Amino acid sequence: MEIMKKYEDSEGLVTVVTEGEGGLKRAIFKLLKLRNGKKIIIETKNYEYGIIILSGSCDLIGDEFMYKNVGKRSDVFSGKPTGIYIPIETKFEIRSLSENMEIALCIAKSKIKTNPVLISPEEVVEVDLGVLNWRRKAYFIIDERVKCENLYIGETYLSPGKWAFPPHRHDYDNYPEEVEMDEIYHYRINPKNGFGVQFFYTDDKSKDYSFTIRNGDTCYFPEGYHPAAASPVDSMYILWFLAGKKRFFISKPDEQYKWIKNCESLLN
Repeated sequence: MEIMKKYEDSEGLVTVVTEGEGGLKRAIFKLLKLRNGKKIIIETKNYEYGIIILSGSCDLIGDEFMYKNVGKRSDVFSGKPTGIYIPIETKFEIRSLSENMEIALCIAKSKIKTNPVLISPEEVVEVDLGVLNWRRKAYFIIDERVKCENLYIGETYLSPGKWAFPPHRHDYDNYPEEVEMDEIYHYRINPKNGFGVQFFYTDDKSKDYSFTIRNGDTCYFPEGYHPAAASPVDSMYILWFLAGKKRFFISKPDEQYKWIKNCESLLN
């Protein structure tokens, strides 16, 4: 099953995951890489944008907002991110202020016209998830605090040998047990020549795949469970982008591993 996209390290705007691809209902994913002084103009039309600065800094300017010199980290392993929410019907310019500026654009159709929001590194929420060999750090960037229609975006860091676990899915609208959402993972590996692994399967195992993840790869999940792990000696970063009408950090664990969530507080 072709749910993994290999990284295209090229300047300019690259569409990684297209609208409606592989059963996705909402999520679109793009990467933008610009050299110092270069710029691009984007019109959101009937789409809302969650912009995550992966590396470098930039000016982001629209008709009614001006975010100057945003982005503080040299790469995704060097501190908290900066995020910007841009609503529908907005025209804006991104101008690079550094030689290695790279941005992730998480996009979905929307009917809600709200206001742009800048989420500074100081406003990003940091949490620790899991215990033992599935303990990992997560950053919540665009979440319930930002008024939008579909986007829910954060980052997870897996140190060497750690897992994103237990397996979970976002397949059905069954709140509060589960909410239906598309999900996209974008990865970076440290060092760059290292690797991680990504698994994907459905309840009936009619779809059951594993992928070797390299620096800059992307996977998308229109359904199913998707645990991941870093190699024993490499760190893995995951930008996770959820898109759904009910914007909650809620997922259903695989029944086989549901007991793990119930025991985590005892293992801390």
